[in-house]
Amino acid sequence: MKFTYEVEQDNIKIKTFLAQKGISKRLLAKIKFAGGLILVNGQEEIVTHMVNSGDTVEITIPSENPSEKLLAQKYPLDVIFEDEHFLVINKPARFASVTSSVHPNNTISNFVQDYLIRQNYENKKVHIVTRLDRDTSGLMMFAKHGFAHSHMDKMLQDRTIEKKYYALVESSDMLEKEGEIILPIDREEGSIIKRCVAESGKQAHTSYKLLEKKDDTSLLDIKLHTGRTHQIRVHFSHLGAPLLGDDLYGGSINKIQRQALHCHSLEFIHPFTNEKIKLEANLPEDMRNLINE
Repeated sequence: MKFTYEVEQDNIKIKTFLAQKGISKRLLAKIKFAGGLILVNGQEEIVTHMVNSGDTVEITIPSENPSEKLLAQKYPLDVIFEDEHFLVINKPARFASVTSSVHPNNTISNFVQDYLIRQNYENKKVHIVTRLDRDTSGLMMFAKHGFAHSHMDKMLQDRTIEKKYYALVESSDMLEKEGEIILPIDREEGSIIKRCVAESGKQAHTSYKLLEKKDDTSLLDIKLHTGRTHQIRVHFSHLGAPLLGDDLYGGSINKIQRQALHCHSLEFIHPFTNEKIKLEANLPEDMRNLINE
């Protein structure tokens, strides 16, 4: 995969110039030692070569092979967006995002690995940008090469990727028409999974709007400003409004057998085209049926 840049300043080393373009030291080492190439005005150069305004720098990033540890498994993906840099799918509930000792296969990563191989893309390594809990549905982003992944990691750190969720929660007097929840979250003592609101935790910020209320169920539109583990589930449970189906945090499982949480919106500035990308995924049937019944 090739990328071309025009230099706009004098007396700058190639490695410094490329760092300004988002090329990490790790990726630069891969270009140098794993079959990549750096050209300046058509001539191969080393990373310490000085470039000047008007020079053209072209980099070739070596292709990435699929991981030998990740089994490719066929499953029909609901592709919402795709270009040469990114893949965004609408993840169904009940599938883990990544493999683990508990879920060694049949994960979204296995399915995307198969998709990349069958499409015969130049890069076949799976790069997860945003992941979702096993029982959460909705938009999930993958980068199609390491350079795209590093760009999106930086955007996640800078909080310039906007994610919004629909959630069905148990109605609570503590819920307002719209509000902000700014409460720290830490791991619950004695548990390796469960989180809780605790002063010892990391700051977490969630905002929400009440879209609809029906009997003892409320439909919320939620925006994450931070990305703590189980953040939405913990914050609303703390308000006495646990997600339906979320038995880990006190939600009733009488109406739905998974936490009623769906990532419906993903918005970001495309790092390679500078376009504003806004993607949507409709409320899934199991959650829609609950609010319509």
